[in-house]
Amino acid sequence: MSTSLFEYEPRDWRTDATGTVRFALVGIGWWTSEYVLPVIAELDHCTTTTVVSSSTEKTDRVRDEYDTVEHGLTYEAFADGEAADAYDAVYVCTPNATHLEHVEAAARHGKAVLCEKPMEATVERAESIVEACEDHDVPLMVAYRMHTEPAVRRARELVREGVIGEPQLVHGENSQPLLRMIENPDQWRLNPDLTGYGTSVMDLGIYPLNTARFILDADPVQVQSTMASEHEAFDEVPDEVATFSVVFDDGTHAACSSSQNAHDHTRLEIVGTDGRIELEPAFHMETSLTVAQGETTVDVETEQVDQMAEEFEYFAQQVLADEPLYADGEHGLLDMKAVRAIHEAAESGETVDIE
Repeated sequence: MSTSLFEYEPRDWRTDATGTVRFALVGIGWWTSEYVLPVIAELDHCTTTTVVSSSTEKTDRVRDEYDTVEHGLTYEAFADGEAADAYDAVYVCTPNATHLEHVEAAARHGKAVLCEKPMEATVERAESIVEACEDHDVPLMVAYRMHTEPAVRRARELVREGVIGEPQLVHGENSQPLLRMIENPDQWRLNPDLTGYGTSVMDLGIYPLNTARFILDADPVQVQSTMASEHEAFDEVPDEVATFSVVFDDGTHAACSSSQNAHDHTRLEIVGTDGRIELEPAFHMETSLTVAQGETTVDVETEQVDQMAEEFEYFAQQVLADEPLYADGEHGLLDMKAVRAIHEAAESGETVDIE
C-alpha cells in the first residue's frame, strides 16, 4: 500500500501568517457554547471579542466566563454596526433561515464570514449570501469541519493516489436521536420556516454528500430520493428518515441515508476498482479510517483532533494570509441545490438533475 498511509501531513494548509483574527460569534446556543467558544480560547490565531444573541442573559454569561469577550450585542445592535471595530470576522451559527440577515450585516461592515452549513433555508437565500459577500468584497467560507479532519484529508489523498483504483460507489449514513438530544419537539430543526426544505437531509445528509464531494473532488449532478415522516413530532417536515442516491460528475454513484429519529451512527465508504476506504465513525466529532486493498485491510492511525479547532484555525490562517477559503460560497451553494433536488425527487418520484 501507499507510504502515505503512514507518512502524511494533514495540515498542509498551514501558512506563515501572523496575528490574530478577532471574532464576533452570532448565535450562542449549545453548539457555540460547547464547541466553539472553548476551542477559540485555546487557539493561537483566534480570539472572541464579541458575542451576539437575542438573550442578554446569554451574552452576560459568556462575558463573565471569557475575559476576551468585551461586547455582548443584540442582533439589532450587531446589524447597526455597534462595536464593529472590535472584531475582524463573523461566525454565524443561528437557525438556517436567519443566516442571510446576519451575513448581510457582516458583509456591510466589511468582515470576513464563516457561515454554518447548510448555508440557508433555500437556494435563493443562499444565492443572496454569495451576492452579499461578493458585493462587499469580503471572504466567505461555509463551515464544513470535515474538510480539515486529518482522517478525511488522508482519505482524499489516498483516492488521488489511486490506492483504491477508480472510485465507483459511495455509501453514506448519518443519523441521530434528535428528540433525545433536545426533548422539546418545539425546536427550530422541526420548524420548516426555520430549517428550510426539511430536517434530516439539511442537517445530517449534507455530511455524507459534502464529504464525498471533498474526498472524490467531484460534484453531484443527479439525484433520486425517498423520504417519510411518521412520528408526530415530524409532522411539519417531510424527512424524519430519508434515503437518496447521487450521481457525481466523475461517474461515481452514491447511496446515502439520514434520519433525525434513529440511533446515533455515522459512516462513509468509498469503493473503488481495487479497494475501499471507510470512515466509521465519520461525522459526529470523531473519525476513524480503514483502508482495504486486495486481501489487506489496515486501520490507519490518524491524529484525533478537535474538529472545530482545526476549522477555526484554518479559517483564521487563510484570512490572515489573504488566501482563498475552501469551501467558499459557490461550493456551499451547490450543496443547497443538491438538497433542494433531493427533496424534489422525493416529492415527484423522478430523477432530478441538479441545476
